[in-house]
Amino acid sequence: MARTDVTIGTADGECAATLHTAADGAAPAVILYPDAAGVRPTFLDMADRLAGLGYTVLLPDVYHRTPFAPFDPATVFGDPDERARLGALAQGLTPEMVVRDAGAFLDFLGGRAEVSGAAVGTTGYCMGGRTSLLVAAHHPDRVAAAASFHGGNLAGDDPGSPHLVADRIRATVLVAAARDDRSFPAEQHERLEQALTGAGVRHRIETYPAAHGFAVPDNTTYDADADRRHWAALTELYGEALAG
Repeated sequence: MARTDVTIGTADGECAATLHTAADGAAPAVILYPDAAGVRPTFLDMADRLAGLGYTVLLPDVYHRTPFAPFDPATVFGDPDERARLGALAQGLTPEMVVRDAGAFLDFLGGRAEVSGAAVGTTGYCMGGRTSLLVAAHHPDRVAAAASFHGGNLAGDDPGSPHLVADRIRATVLVAAARDDRSFPAEQHERLEQALTGAGVRHRIETYPAAHGFAVPDNTTYDADADRRHWAALTELYGEALAG
């Protein structure tokens, strides 16, 4: 695997990112969206692992508009000040921003020799799971597979909720929810299921017997069994949707 630092021009300034590539030749592209704590070593490792499965993976700094000191996932939710700082940063990233950025990311990937084909996958964790679905809805001509792992607010009451634009999605969608997750309660699960089914989107929504954050190794709620299941599901999704 190779890891390359890149800079992508967006409508709102320069976005730092890393491009993770397989050993030989071009491969289908995937955009990996981190959780609310942003890019950090554990996500670099996850992007490397995904590249090793045969993909060219872009890991962007979703907070490129707002420089910030790194968060420690082991303590951020137990420290009121840090939790407030994290919340303010995440809330400042609007759906319109992530959709604009995604257009720039897709243009960037389209011009890279390391990328094969036009079909792109997205995957995201926590906040990134919501982003993954929004990007699939707003860039349906490019995104062929979209995954969300312990994603939150996927079918909420806000006007930017992904379920409201389900009819735009052409991608195959995988949603792996956490057990007893306040950010994706049963009513949101049902609302998202109805929206995707009504729109004719090929999809699967599952609930893993694990807590929110199960797939990110530096989270205190990391669950090794659920993580293995997550990688198997992602491998299956991309193998079917991005092949060729």
